[in-house]
Amino acid sequence: MSDEIAIDNLGTENRRFAPSPEFVAQANATSALFDAANKDRLKFWEDQASELAWDKKWDQVLDWQLPFAKWFIGGKINAAYNCLDRHVLEGRGDRVAFYFEGEPGDTKTYTYSDMLKEVSKAANALIELGIKSGDRVAIYLPMIPEAAIAMLACARIGAAHSVVFGGFSADSLVARINDAQAKLVITSDGGYRRGSPMALKPAVDEAIKSTPSVENVLVVKRTGQETAFGAKDIWWHEILGRQLETHECEFFDSEHPLFIL
Repeated sequence: MSDEIAIDNLGTENRRFAPSPEFVAQANATSALFDAANKDRLKFWEDQASELAWDKKWDQVLDWQLPFAKWFIGGKINAAYNCLDRHVLEGRGDRVAFYFEGEPGDTKTYTYSDMLKEVSKAANALIELGIKSGDRVAIYLPMIPEAAIAMLACARIGAAHSVVFGGFSADSLVARINDAQAKLVITSDGGYRRGSPMALKPAVDEAIKSTPSVENVLVVKRTGQETAFGAKDIWWHEILGRQLETHECEFFDSEHPLFIL
């Protein structure tokens, strides 16, 4: 390559687009928030953490032993509890938490109470399948409510979830399942893409031939496509249909992989 060849920065942007006064007036992040963070970053993050619901408050905000950082030492928290339970307990159960509109035009609305019931049933189903705190779950789903429900159910019981894009191949799924040593795969018969149903389950069927850690495959019925069922396969709606709508979630400390803020 010639020494004369150089790459110039041809894209220069100096304009600024100020928000409207109306937007500024209702913004959560104000200049005062940035000032507080600059003044005392640890107090700033302690104040932000105090907005969440903790089972046990922390003893120390930050333990920074380079290159490792541990936040909120001694505190116990659960992400699913903060997403759902606390809103229901504080009287917001009837507010809409989740709007869904699928590609075929189907819609569904979930309130916080609805989501809490579905996530609790899913958490109970995971426990029935032998999933416990510290286990890993691979989620290979289209963009449907069950994807969010599955992730929150995993967080509720302390299982780490690995979300795999529904367009990835069986080989890509194998690599991710084996990397995590996932015990469970949550998938669906298919999803919709550009107006047509696209099968997902066959990729899982192919993948589990090379993933010895997988004990069960939980299948959401989405498209109604013909789906081959093996000894490890379980319909999502069948196992959730026999679960209680309540679940006592676990809380985790800073040593747990799911200590998520």
